[in-house]
Amino acid sequence: MIGSKASWEEGNQSDQGEFILLGVSDQPRLEMLLFAIILVCYMMTLLGNTAIIVVSRLDPHLHTPMYFFLNSLSFIDLCYTTSLGPHMLLNFWRKRKTISYGGCAAELYISLGLGSTECILLTIMAYDRYAAVCHPLRYTAIMNHSVCFKMAAFSWVSGFSNSLVQTVLTLRLPRCGRNQIDHFFCEVPALVKLACADVHSLNLSAFFFSSLILVLPLGLIVLSYIYIAAAVFKIRSAEGRQKAFNTCASHMTVVLLFFGTAIFSYLQPPSNYSHNQGKLMALFYTFVTTMLNPLIYSLRNNEVHRALRRAMKCNPAT
Repeated sequence: MIGSKASWEEGNQSDQGEFILLGVSDQPRLEMLLFAIILVCYMMTLLGNTAIIVVSRLDPHLHTPMYFFLNSLSFIDLCYTTSLGPHMLLNFWRKRKTISYGGCAAELYISLGLGSTECILLTIMAYDRYAAVCHPLRYTAIMNHSVCFKMAAFSWVSGFSNSLVQTVLTLRLPRCGRNQIDHFFCEVPALVKLACADVHSLNLSAFFFSSLILVLPLGLIVLSYIYIAAAVFKIRSAEGRQKAFNTCASHMTVVLLFFGTAIFSYLQPPSNYSHNQGKLMALFYTFVTTMLNPLIYSLRNNEVHRALRRAMKCNPAT
């Protein structure tokens, strides 16, 4: 069994100043394999998202609402992986994989806040695509600079407010000396497993807040794309339909990857929660999706291709 608790049965359970992250500590070879995979994903995430941010900042052609939000998404992904990646990579080389109580609280609050912010930002990006496809003549008025800034600020405030509530509720649970987290990092489902009290009310609260931050945004995204699809079908030219589809395809792919894995991790009944599946899924949406996002947005995007070529040639945009 991955991350067997039996391998870490020591006299540290009474130490409430720190947590022990079990991860896959009972399988050294798997640890080294995961270290290599996560390191590659993390480095590609840094490179890809930094490139998106730099290019969208430097190229005037990309100073549009769509790239403003893409810039924000890349920044969130950079912060998200950095809030978890370095400590996790370091732990793969440590015999005793610990994290302080304060470090665990900070890791939980920051990562959950950034993940929640990304949920809301992806919803805002869907609305941006709706405005572009369904109201092209009024698009610049609807998505002006002030509106874009307020929407981005709302995503950050809402995301970290949700994180604050869930973090406080989770860390207040009595653990009765338990401090061994069967995970790679501090996450709500894994921390709830340490509780030595009835967690039914907390599970209901967590389900409510997770639904609020996952299901509601996903529903709004689906609604946006229903309107977008209706508008696309009214376009007579095949070229026009293809152009409209291309503006939404990248976003739809990112939404499916992110929301699919997050819902699997946070919205299944606790009785069905598998430690191994939960850990692997957490690694996927923490490192793989954040690595793929800049690739997804750049591979099918001719504007990004042209901006990258202009940047590499060091020519001013014309």
